[in-house]
Amino acid sequence: MRVRIGCHIAYDLAQPTPMLMAIRPPQIYHHKLVEEQRIVDPNLTLHDYTDSFGNTIWRLMAPAGRLSLIYDALADVSPTPDPQLTDLPKTPVEMLPDEVIAYTLPSRLCPSDLFIPDAWSLFGNVIGGWAQVQAVCDWLHTHIQYQKGSISSTSSWDAYQQRQGVCRDFAHLGVSFCRALNFPARYVCGYLPDINVPFDPTPMDFHAWFEVYIDGEWRTFDARHNIPRTGRVLIARGRDAVDVAFSTLYGSGTLTTFKVWADQVDDQLALSAVPLQVTS
Repeated sequence: MRVRIGCHIAYDLAQPTPMLMAIRPPQIYHHKLVEEQRIVDPNLTLHDYTDSFGNTIWRLMAPAGRLSLIYDALADVSPTPDPQLTDLPKTPVEMLPDEVIAYTLPSRLCPSDLFIPDAWSLFGNVIGGWAQVQAVCDWLHTHIQYQKGSISSTSSWDAYQQRQGVCRDFAHLGVSFCRALNFPARYVCGYLPDINVPFDPTPMDFHAWFEVYIDGEWRTFDARHNIPRTGRVLIARGRDAVDVAFSTLYGSGTLTTFKVWADQVDDQLALSAVPLQVTS
């Protein structure tokens, strides 16, 4: 299955500003990039590098004035929804690989140590790795109110106390509860098309979900939707949202344009066949 993904982001900058951008997916993950283009105005040189989490980061020095950046791509994704491997066992901490141990620890926006008493009280009696994580998702989906269109700047502990949030908060809460239960868990952001789900008129945004290391692999969970979804295209993953911000400004700026798209298209579509339509 083929999806068209991308975004248009623009800033007004009062002075020259160093910036980092994380909007380009890796070449191969559970998806494969087929074709892509980026349009930067003014025409700047972007330096690409891979960060410590394996994410592709664009680094640039933006001049004062308006900066516009467009990313547009085609990606092939699995036509089947997220796998549901409900009988997978939990890996004991002493048997976890060294490279995933860091994801069992608290981080800035996921203070999982604060969740330990409640996590074990709510989910400690659930047997099985996948089953325990799914119990976390079920509880979050039921007890945390989704605040459509709002912007989160809180930690998972704040969202837990308030019992509300956006997709970022659901992902942070899932990560925090799972780490409190001794699962390695990491935050993920990406593009999520509306395939085989009811139409949502709300303007599209980047989506956040989380991954949990179960039985030797990272597995996808999404407490916000809590149903298997089709067509995810990962952009970046890290300890929490701090590690995967779509833009980081070393200075001040005003975000003037923010548009995200993720849509199923014909499997033979080329980017040149449908001109990109973006607003200024």
